[in-house]
Amino acid sequence: MVSASPPPKDATSYEKRKEDGDPSRRAKWWYSTFHTVTAMIGAGVLSLPYAMAYLGWGPGIMMLVLSWCMTLNTMWQMVQFHECVPGTRFDRYIDLGQHAFGQRLGLWIVLPQQLIVQVGCGIVYMVTGGKCLKKFMEMICTDCPRIRQSYWICIFGSVHFFLSQLPNISSIAGVSLAAAVMSLSYSTIAWAGSLAHGRVPDVSYAYKNANSADHVFRLFNALGQISSAFTGHAVVLEIQATIPSTPETPSKVAMWKGVVGAYLVNAICYFPVALIGYWAFGQDVDDNVLIALKKPSWLIASANLMVVVHVIGGYQVYAMPVFDMLESAMVKRANFPPGRTLRLVTRSAYVAFTLLIGVTFPFFGDLLGFFGGFGFAPTSFFLPSIMWLVIKKPRKFSINWFVNWASIIIGVFIMMASTIGGLRNIIADASAYRFYA
Repeated sequence: MVSASPPPKDATSYEKRKEDGDPSRRAKWWYSTFHTVTAMIGAGVLSLPYAMAYLGWGPGIMMLVLSWCMTLNTMWQMVQFHECVPGTRFDRYIDLGQHAFGQRLGLWIVLPQQLIVQVGCGIVYMVTGGKCLKKFMEMICTDCPRIRQSYWICIFGSVHFFLSQLPNISSIAGVSLAAAVMSLSYSTIAWAGSLAHGRVPDVSYAYKNANSADHVFRLFNALGQISSAFTGHAVVLEIQATIPSTPETPSKVAMWKGVVGAYLVNAICYFPVALIGYWAFGQDVDDNVLIALKKPSWLIASANLMVVVHVIGGYQVYAMPVFDMLESAMVKRANFPPGRTLRLVTRSAYVAFTLLIGVTFPFFGDLLGFFGGFGFAPTSFFLPSIMWLVIKKPRKFSINWFVNWASIIIGVFIMMASTIGGLRNIIADASAYRFYA
């Protein structure tokens, strides 16, 4: 096992590291609640009934409960890691990775996975926001001319060219709070609407019709969709970095209160949507359960608009740490002077990149499965457990030791299966898709 190295010299406050001079840490515990809710509850919740259609009642419920418990445990580990070295705060996932695995190895292990999560969420949120904005406009204006989906994604993406100029994660607190409220609201509409809709005629809970090979790949993708619904670990240290800490009241106390609150909201959103959505539509459910609901039209239109507001906030929560990395790299490697010009160039380029990929590959369910396996599973399911074994060194064959190894084994399986399934499904769906149509 790799030995933990001394903390990196740059493991300082994420906020203070910003060139534009962010104020000192002063967030309260409830800030961490709505930031974590915004980061965690997003596009994934609406695809949970679709994942259930490939897993079935028993395996689907088991996977939901297992994922909730496993990721709550690894989230607790991340909160404990933040100040695991006296006098040092690991404000970024990469700082923690370098402490656990060494400067060079930690960089290569953690940075790619974290970027996949953050950039992947940005791409998926672009697609989700554009699709829901299109659905909203079509429901409130039935006589209006139909506009291409790619245009709606561009309209949604244009908002972020402006919001991305806000300096840091503390400055988007209002946006994040609105997003968290919206996530709870549209999740409630999704399951309540499904319940009011009732079961469709001749509803079937058999596995979706597909040949054996296709079903296996779709099942793998379903695992990725569920794992992508339990994110937030990739930015939890950045969120905790905004909370003040003293020897008497360390930041982990307030942060854990916020995380518990976020996970309670998570359970209230996820389990009813997954179970009631699958109960109502069975194997014929769409990869976005709101699409299947049509009445009352004003309520469903409102839910789609709520999704738009939520993913606006979610995009920014995941993008802020990336902006910090990009701007730091531009200053250190390209000698680019810090300031508004740097922020305008780097952040606009990043928004344009995620927008282009989202317009090109708008496969909502398949994107969730692919990114869920390739990025979300490592950062949420097993990387924290590996670092716990390296840093904390629990006694061999103790309950703590077994729990961490179980998380690693299950997480690696989910990563491999859902990455293969998601990639294969993206290729299959792309073969029949007209790009930019």
